[in-house]
Amino acid sequence: MVREIRASTLRSHARPEVQSNQSGRSSGLYRLQAWGYSESMLSRMRGSRGRPRNAPAAFIHPCRPIVAKQPPRGPGWAHELKHDGYRLQILVRDGRVRLFTMNGNDWTKRYPLIVEEAARIKGAAVLDAEVVCLSPEGVADFDRLHSRVADDCAIALGFDLLMLNGDDLRRRPLVERKAALAKVLFRARGGIQYVEHAEGHGDRMFEAVCDLGLEGIVSKKPDAPYRSGPSKTWIKVKNPKSPAATRVLEGGF
Repeated sequence: MVREIRASTLRSHARPEVQSNQSGRSSGLYRLQAWGYSESMLSRMRGSRGRPRNAPAAFIHPCRPIVAKQPPRGPGWAHELKHDGYRLQILVRDGRVRLFTMNGNDWTKRYPLIVEEAARIKGAAVLDAEVVCLSPEGVADFDRLHSRVADDCAIALGFDLLMLNGDDLRRRPLVERKAALAKVLFRARGGIQYVEHAEGHGDRMFEAVCDLGLEGIVSKKPDAPYRSGPSKTWIKVKNPKSPAATRVLEGGF
């Protein structure tokens, strides 16, 4: 059974203070719990019309974060955990499902668990997500994902909702889109899981992520619309010691 990667986001005035005398993995876990991420969540997580050439008409070219070495400081940002996987767009219409990579390639047949879960969504929707394979310890394992030895148990982590029952949500603020996504995935059984976010103090959250050895975080403007292509309203910061960063340095995937 897939473990839940679900948690309640704490409001800024209710977040506990981070203890300065903690260090290492236990310190990182404590701090991320302080930001609203539960222990169960942390123990696993180009054309003119905005699509690449040869991509299907329904495909929406994804928003791409810019890369930075440090997360933005202060208020006005929503921070999400960045999991080690592939970007995935999930299209649903009356029980029919298609899965596309960020370049518009059709991967519907690869991930049956995601397709099964998406088929339960009522009406029509387009979700922005990331597909991951979880290790026995519940941590995103990119090697298992890339080798395709665990396609049948790969899950999607949904972090944005672009279309819903014919309504284009891309012009709406991020917080409104995520609120709508949370309702869509409220009864999800595990094949697609909602990605929580925490607001404020991205530097502290990033430090905790690094202590845990996770890939990094993506910081987003809560009031920003969804725009295809590179966007300064999304900022990705990778843990330099994570496996994902090591792959880049060594010329891997």
